[in-house]
Amino acid sequence: MQTVIITGMSGAGKSTAVHILEDIGYYCIDNIPPTLISNFIILCQNSNFALNKIAFVVDARSGELVTHLADEIDMFKKRGNECAVVFLDADDETIIKRYKETRRKHPHAANGRIESGIKFERALLSEIRSRADIVVDTSKLLTKELREKLLTIFESSTRKYEPISVNVVSFGFKRGVPLDCDLMFDVRFMPNPFYDDELRGFTGKDARVADYAMANESSQKFLRKLEDMITFLLPLYAEEGKQSLVVGIGCTGGKHRSVAVAEHLAKFLSQKNYLTSVNHRDLGNE
Repeated sequence: MQTVIITGMSGAGKSTAVHILEDIGYYCIDNIPPTLISNFIILCQNSNFALNKIAFVVDARSGELVTHLADEIDMFKKRGNECAVVFLDADDETIIKRYKETRRKHPHAANGRIESGIKFERALLSEIRSRADIVVDTSKLLTKELREKLLTIFESSTRKYEPISVNVVSFGFKRGVPLDCDLMFDVRFMPNPFYDDELRGFTGKDARVADYAMANESSQKFLRKLEDMITFLLPLYAEEGKQSLVVGIGCTGGKHRSVAVAEHLAKFLSQKNYLTSVNHRDLGNE
């Protein structure tokens, strides 16, 4: 069982670190009293829990209890358990700036002074910091840089990171646009099968409808450019830490053209080995 203990200064990025570890398969428990860590591990080992990667977050929110973490770490490692202690830190100026920006109260700023809270917390965590296997100073790190650093530390060399997933959504503009789209394309310029009496009753999933909408030169040129744009953008989004992308394809009613293009794009991305799903929001709502 791989175990990680995330600790460090308030405002140094522990919440971001937890999200990153969750993304790579860790079961994360936030703000656990240190004395319960060993009991939880024993419970997992003696049960059928399918947990092989666990991350605990322990910090100054536990108050004086956090001082027991050093003893827990020593005891844990003496038992031969695999455990990495990661201490996230940042300089005082950066922490103060982050608290000012979020307008959150520092857990130890009893008198309202963030500076005094930081000073108290550094003293409280000094012994734990000295036991850390990894100390990460996040003062000048962007979220994506912190992500890259933690992935480098914790990603197993035998496991490839999950590629970005893509959900392609077809819709009709007359029913409004989907609110969760990251990218959106309007295909109302394509020939409309609605005006062909033989095709009107079918959907864009039917090859005859798709051929009608996409066979002309303009449609074909658009599809090539769409494929090129999406395949260009996906690695860039993934590099920025994005895990999923929603691509909206819209036509008037969401039955013919948008469905055909969404099916085409989803098939294209699947062939490129992207984890792809397709959803036709307005089919059945005609």
